[in-house]
Amino acid sequence: MEGDRGVVLATERYGSAGSWKYFGKGGVMERRRDGGQSESRGKSIVGVFKSVFLPQGYPESVSSDYLQYQFWDTMQAFSSSLSGTLATQASLKGVGVGNQEATVAAATITWLLRDGTGMMGRILFAWRKGSKLDSEAKKWRLFADVLNDFAMFMEILAPYFPAFFTLIVCTAGIFKSIVGVAGGATRAALTVHQARRDNMADISAKDGSQETLVNLAGLLVSLVLIPLVTDNPILTLSLFFLFTTLHLFANYKAVRSVVMETFNEARLSIVLHQYLTDSRILSPVEANQREPVFFDFRKQVPIKLGVRLQEVVQSPDELSLALKNNNMPFLLGLRNGCVCVCLGPEASVHDEIRALCQAVWLSSMSRERQSHWDMVHESHKLMDKIFSPFLKGVEAAGWDLKRSLLDWDEWRVEWKTKSN
Repeated sequence: MEGDRGVVLATERYGSAGSWKYFGKGGVMERRRDGGQSESRGKSIVGVFKSVFLPQGYPESVSSDYLQYQFWDTMQAFSSSLSGTLATQASLKGVGVGNQEATVAAATITWLLRDGTGMMGRILFAWRKGSKLDSEAKKWRLFADVLNDFAMFMEILAPYFPAFFTLIVCTAGIFKSIVGVAGGATRAALTVHQARRDNMADISAKDGSQETLVNLAGLLVSLVLIPLVTDNPILTLSLFFLFTTLHLFANYKAVRSVVMETFNEARLSIVLHQYLTDSRILSPVEANQREPVFFDFRKQVPIKLGVRLQEVVQSPDELSLALKNNNMPFLLGLRNGCVCVCLGPEASVHDEIRALCQAVWLSSMSRERQSHWDMVHESHKLMDKIFSPFLKGVEAAGWDLKRSLLDWDEWRVEWKTKSN
């Protein structure tokens, strides 16, 4: 049939939406959808929806886990919006809305105190934990949402403790400020992961559109809920726990769906231990499924990266021991129950990965009754043997070795060896 239409002059497509052909016949050029079928009304509506709420070039322009993550993120945002409505209603009741004895000044002071303590909390949290949010984005994302639910629970209970109302809402305000920092920062880190065409701004903008749509739906549902829960604390708490359960479940599924191809300490440790066990390299999907998403407070040997020299060695003799069998731009040592790594200024990403591999091995072997310098020397010998094939294996498995998400501090040290 194409012969009847004329000669095919060109073919074009718009992402993965479909393709069109240009036919030339009798000096006229005609454009037709490939396959000879015109675009249906349903497909047209779907196309408009995609262009409004999904990044340009979807799905090629985003990571493979984008749709699954956004689905669960939408579910958690919807349930959080409903929980937030219940908490807001309780806060307004607590400051005196509907109470003729309450004064505007008292309500204003309470609100200002809540906002002020929240601002201080935001600054302090960003100062203390800001550098940790990139390397542990999943854990902090989930932590932020758990803390947000706890803060809203405090706001719902606050009106029933009028003597401590201001203290409770100020504490909840501090928690919510931490949520704002942790949630916003980890969302930015996940946006960097999702962007496959350096389209972070587009992904962030469309995520905002999705969230706005969800909040609008939550607003409509809230208009139905508010008359039902007013002056009904049992129903309020019941609905809050229902929405909170859905919120936490959706958040857990969301962070579990993320498959990051860059190494942080947890993912590298998982891959390395598997390789040392049976010489098998885990893919990013397998390692991310095993990665813990909750903070582990059990006693374990911590690893400090990018420390000062005196945290590794404290005498010229110890420096000589740290340099034995070591031609790498980093030094390792065990001090005060920690594995400490001192990094040189010329270290590459591969050097950083090797340094952490050795630190992970030392951390797992630290309970052995052996001189810690002997274990450091043994770690150098082990990595000289296995690191090159390990590095080739992880690259072949799909890991991104151009950058890492290891939590290095900023100390860099140049040391002198016997040769120089």
